[in-house]
Amino acid sequence: MLEAFVAPKSVAVIGASRDPTKLGYGVLSNIIKSGFKGKVYPINPNAEEILGLKCYPSILSVPDEVDLAVIVIPAHLVLQAAEECGKKGVKGLIVISAGFKEVGKEGLEREKKLVEIARRYGFRVLGPNVLGLIDTVIPLNASFAASMALPGSIAFMSQSGALCTSVLDMSLVEGIGFSRFVSLGNKADLNEVDFLELWEEDPNTRVIAAYLEGVADGQRFLETARRVTRTKPILAIKAGTTGAGARAVSSHTGTLAGSERAYEAAFKQSGIIRARSVQDLFDLAIGFARQPLLEKNAIAIITNAGGPGIMAVDACERAGLGVASLSPETMAFLRENLPPAASILNPVDVLGDALAERYALALEAILKDQNVGGVLVILTPQVMTQVEETAEAVGRIASRYSKPVLASFMGRATTEKGARILREYRIPNYDVPERAVAVFKAMWEYRQWLRKPLPEYPTFDFDVETIRRTIDQARKEGRLLLGDAEARAILEACGIRGPRTALARTPEEAVAIAEEIGFPVAMKIASPDIIHKTDIGGVRLNIQNPSEVRDAFDLLVYRATRYMPDATIWGCQVQQMVRGGREVIVGMSRDPQFGPLVMFGLGGIYVEILKDVAFRIAPISREEAEEMLNEIKSIQLLKGVRGQPPGDLKAVVDVILRVARLVVDFPEIVEMDINPLMVLEEGKGAMAVDMRITLSP
Repeated sequence: MLEAFVAPKSVAVIGASRDPTKLGYGVLSNIIKSGFKGKVYPINPNAEEILGLKCYPSILSVPDEVDLAVIVIPAHLVLQAAEECGKKGVKGLIVISAGFKEVGKEGLEREKKLVEIARRYGFRVLGPNVLGLIDTVIPLNASFAASMALPGSIAFMSQSGALCTSVLDMSLVEGIGFSRFVSLGNKADLNEVDFLELWEEDPNTRVIAAYLEGVADGQRFLETARRVTRTKPILAIKAGTTGAGARAVSSHTGTLAGSERAYEAAFKQSGIIRARSVQDLFDLAIGFARQPLLEKNAIAIITNAGGPGIMAVDACERAGLGVASLSPETMAFLRENLPPAASILNPVDVLGDALAERYALALEAILKDQNVGGVLVILTPQVMTQVEETAEAVGRIASRYSKPVLASFMGRATTEKGARILREYRIPNYDVPERAVAVFKAMWEYRQWLRKPLPEYPTFDFDVETIRRTIDQARKEGRLLLGDAEARAILEACGIRGPRTALARTPEEAVAIAEEIGFPVAMKIASPDIIHKTDIGGVRLNIQNPSEVRDAFDLLVYRATRYMPDATIWGCQVQQMVRGGREVIVGMSRDPQFGPLVMFGLGGIYVEILKDVAFRIAPISREEAEEMLNEIKSIQLLKGVRGQPPGDLKAVVDVILRVARLVVDFPEIVEMDINPLMVLEEGKGAMAVDMRITLSP
């Protein structure tokens, strides 16, 4: 379906110009200079010839078939041109022209009509408001970029056209090559998922890099990325996340969720490697494109200076990377062949006077060592250092092994020629060791992702009728916030255990329930309108006798009617006191892009203070739920510290999985919290003590 964008036999430029200062001239010139082997048709009713090519007044007057059309005309003329492209049978359209939804309501309507035309005629649209498309495989430069990209194996897409030009300019200096280079623009039709699918099986692409400001379809993006990352790495910058998810919410989960949390979870669950800057993105892209992956978490470091070697070791430890223990045979060889003052431990310090031969000897020995997964070669320029010869030796030796080798030839003026030689051997070079270590870290994380089994999402035998009846009744009454008893009924229908509880409408009923449950009991105001009960003093604990039950009932109702006089009061919940246990929270907030975002963290009042929480997008596998537990910093409190017995973590995982299944099966649930979920001792389960559920309008 996207053949016109990756293998066009002919290209038309609608809006081609004879004026070198116009975009229409620049785009046509770029196509010609890029070496495109197909036919090129300039379209301009006011010219007979442009850049030596015959010009046509309309695409309809071109005598041959046209696969791809590039539109570079004012926005108000684009729809007519698109209509003519449809009649001509064009299969792909690149709309460089701006003036669509980015300029307001009128532009949005124009963009919608453009998509309608595309759907009617069956062609696809890249843009509008794009830099264009560059392809070094075809080759084709259908853009107004100042230069053609270097050939390589990185496919890059960006929602920012300006960033595209900056990245392209940087790549020419750094020697970074691309297979495909796409500006997404407004994404009226084609979006990031279409290009992930297109590049998934592309033999010319080894790495996919992306600058994203948002995704069009979160669930489709997640499913596609999860599949694509099984064959090649996806590296991404996600911009515009801070504060973007702010909205009016009633649950703790909704308060702590948001765009940033959702994208972080989506990237983790799909195997996408997240970069925090453009520099990070291309550090990673170069590493993945030019070197094999780490097979073992064991990094060896060769250096001619002690300080940078120590910095590299520190960086490895901070990144969770192992520093390789060299084998006795390797250390014996190095001891025999390096100067007495050299360090034969890892990092291997070949000393400041090391020439290329000494580097080569150490690198060969270390790459042969079965204990080593990858090697970082650090060089600082001394007066006797053979920069170019050392680069030649590193490249030559590394090419004979299937282990990743990264270089950090520190400095710039003295080491630049060596860096160019390393590039020729496809050895990435980073000016400080920490950047190289960050690449090794990403390689190891990606290796672990590839070794993960495909996720399996558990199913449960829920009491669907009870859940549906409870939700429908609340909606029938015009309520979106479910009361405690209703939320409890839904959780019990999901198999999530809670303490014995009953609703009392009078003080006498409360006493009878308390005596049946057994003292001590807890009491809470029961109202669909009062969400945070403790804020109005609507909870009493450790009630010991009937007299205290009556007093508590009257007090809770009085406080509720005083502080919230318009609230519907059902009475009070009388609840079994849960002894012991540790408080955690399990909740969900429905993200606009990705859907149900499930949260786990330390519960009670601490969730808002510490914000020590983990998120995943439902559905969730058992492995992902276990990862959520281990992500929070306070997990040791649940595993048992200072003589305390461990909590029942298996029960917590079970609750997370049941909540995830519930909110997938019932999309009308937009927010929910179980807070606290009391985690009892190992083997004794967990109890949902307090909960709230919010429905969609």
